[in-house]
Amino acid sequence: MKDPAVIAAHTNHVTSVLFSRDSRILVSAGMDKLVKLWSASSWKRKTTWRGHTHSVNSLSLSPDGKLLATGSTDTTVKICNFPAGKAIHTLKGHRKSTVARFSPEGTYLASASHDGKVLLWSVADGQLVATIRGHKKNVMAVQFTEDGTVLASGGLGDDILLWYVPSRASAGKLSGHKATVMSLALSPDGRTLASTGFEGTLRLWSTNDWKLMRVFSLQGPGAYQIAFSPDGKTIAVGMAFKILLMTLVDGRLVAELPGPVKGVYGIAYSPNGRWLALAAADKKVRVWSVG
Repeated sequence: MKDPAVIAAHTNHVTSVLFSRDSRILVSAGMDKLVKLWSASSWKRKTTWRGHTHSVNSLSLSPDGKLLATGSTDTTVKICNFPAGKAIHTLKGHRKSTVARFSPEGTYLASASHDGKVLLWSVADGQLVATIRGHKKNVMAVQFTEDGTVLASGGLGDDILLWYVPSRASAGKLSGHKATVMSLALSPDGRTLASTGFEGTLRLWSTNDWKLMRVFSLQGPGAYQIAFSPDGKTIAVGMAFKILLMTLVDGRLVAELPGPVKGVYGIAYSPNGRWLALAAADKKVRVWSVG
């Protein structure tokens, strides 16, 4: 596999990356308060978005690719036109750093925060629909199921909490991690929820019955970030020093890519399966050709 394209993207840690639905634009967010759009053919910067007053921590693209949500340490979430960057809604309801994710049909946006709350918002009018409580401390990640009926949330603590979106009632919990739940990701076919814990394991859960299917050791604790390949056959795990590409079926190592010495904050495949992008604490974005 060839060396990655290395983009000097931000003046502080790069916190998140994603690709547009047509794979033509790479988006990065950073602790420098900025969101930047890059050409996925030349890796040259197209434009810079400003608006947040502190670190931008998360990026989420709506299912139709026309809206981008950004969560920030300034406690707000912004929903903007994509790729124009005009803010439609600024969502205020948290007291600490936030992350956000669109529901699969685009009706709702879930935001989670270090204040321990998960909030559910109407995308159409930006109004708060529900406050979901259950976490005692920092919530680090949220993920909807494919049909949008269940929302999973995880963070500081060892349980992943499940919520019925229509009723806002508890749908149970997934136990097994021994430390902070760092990230959640849904497989392209919607059948598998992947989670990583700071104790150094990757766990795969069936969304049919929420049973644990597999546990893979990642050989040491870390702030692991994960992404499924578009074909659902491979899962990428970003960590300090290396990126692991593993088969979903048995965890077999497909490739090991050299990663940054400093922390990894985000990882994303392009929808066309051609590229894998990594956001890192060394202020750079790395893009590998994998397809």
